[in-house]
Amino acid sequence: MGAGEREAGRSGFEDHFSPLAARYASCRPSQPAAVISYAASLAPRRRAAWDCGTGSGQAAVGLAASFERVHATDASAAQIAHATPHPRVEYRVAPAEASGLSDGSVDLVTVAQALHWFDLDAFYREVERVATPGAAVVVWSYGDARIDAPAADALFRELTRGTLQPDWPPETRLVEQGYRTIPFPFREVIPPPFELTASWRLEELLGYARTWSATARHVRRTGRDPIAEAEPGLARAWGDPAERRRVRWPIVIRAGHLT
Repeated sequence: MGAGEREAGRSGFEDHFSPLAARYASCRPSQPAAVISYAASLAPRRRAAWDCGTGSGQAAVGLAASFERVHATDASAAQIAHATPHPRVEYRVAPAEASGLSDGSVDLVTVAQALHWFDLDAFYREVERVATPGAAVVVWSYGDARIDAPAADALFRELTRGTLQPDWPPETRLVEQGYRTIPFPFREVIPPPFELTASWRLEELLGYARTWSATARHVRRTGRDPIAEAEPGLARAWGDPAERRRVRWPIVIRAGHLT
């Protein structure tokens, strides 16, 4: 699921992703350019943006096309170490709730695939501190992958919601619920629909599954590699492993402005 950040409602940082940082940077699907452009379009000015829970910097680099400066933070030093460099992106190791940014300094705050890990009350206070008047806040997440090959899709769903179901951290329920139950104390706007898509070979799909926090927790809990165990069946259903198949993720967005 998301970038290495604080679990919602907890006082300490529980890092699910630092051990997976290199794989995370190379195997996660790219953040959709259309979503990043939409987020930028809501900002009242284009001076500075803050991408919080930046992970490997996918959204931050995309925002750099529209903003003079992008501040990209993550609580995981390993994630920041593997982030994609860009001359207009400043990376910093910092929790969502204490960014180190100046008061009233950013025109847009984005959170891609990480809000469910935050202490929301503390994060929203930080947003109000660092944002300029009327600044935009855009958070998004993607749900379970669907494969445009029915047999492979069924097996992948069994892996995701069968084998690994006990191992998903409880915060990922917020993603399953489409962020509908998360408080969002801003003047909300209704975004258009978006979808994340990729054209992947089987090895790319399996590499993605190895970035999940649930996969690592399953290995620790059982001593067994669930991806290796699922691979033979997926390979039979996939056919030629070099063949690319369309993978789709529904995108959920909450967007709004500070008053």
